[in-house]
Amino acid sequence: MEIGHKLMGEGASRVLALHGWLGDQRIFEPMFDSLNLESFTYAFMDYRGYGCSKELTGAYTVDEVAGDAFALADKLGWDWFYVVGHCMGGMAAQHMMADDPDRVRAAVLIAPVPACGMRFDEETWALFQGAVDDPLNRAGIVDLSTGSRLSATWLDAMAARSVACSNREAFAGYLNAWTKTDFSARLQGVAHRTKVLVGEYDPAMTPKLMNETILAWNHRAEMAILPNCGHYPMLETPVYLATVMERSLND
Repeated sequence: MEIGHKLMGEGASRVLALHGWLGDQRIFEPMFDSLNLESFTYAFMDYRGYGCSKELTGAYTVDEVAGDAFALADKLGWDWFYVVGHCMGGMAAQHMMADDPDRVRAAVLIAPVPACGMRFDEETWALFQGAVDDPLNRAGIVDLSTGSRLSATWLDAMAARSVACSNREAFAGYLNAWTKTDFSARLQGVAHRTKVLVGEYDPAMTPKLMNETILAWNHRAEMAILPNCGHYPMLETPVYLATVMERSLND
């Protein structure tokens, strides 16, 4: 069984999109009507244990996500492509840039986890670890990561979709992957065209963190702040995100 994905567009510019921890590739759906499908071809991939790859088992590591993404590009006949990654997917995108910087022409990293991973205090780790079995924790994480400013109805829907689109083993495995993996030494001193996008209300993936990590490692990386959104701009401000993303890839 091959890795699941949704393919859209007929353009010469190919984009491989990688989702985050709390949702599968369908999290990008609100952007679909805003994508230029004449200029771009998009492949939205589902990780092992998520979405249309839910029945695929694996090690649930960042390295495995990157390997599956390259294998998908091989299947599609893409000798080069752009990569877009959100949150944990942004971390996997950095891994791909380190693995094959010639093949990955450029990257857009949306609220990305840096290649050094995320370290939490005990209280925060308990919240995230508890989310493996408790949807209320998932809703709480989404609430915190979007600045505690959005409706409880939406938060509950986000949590329910997260539970439905992933299996427990994968969800738990990827939590360890994006918090405890560190391959930042491989990114030191790289010069790779990269756009880092962070939401103005995201309390974790902040400009300060990006400046101390991704922008410090990669002198070709640039950052932009996305207004009126937190950690999920593809849901909070989808049209604007699609516009900024495609402009960045066309630069």
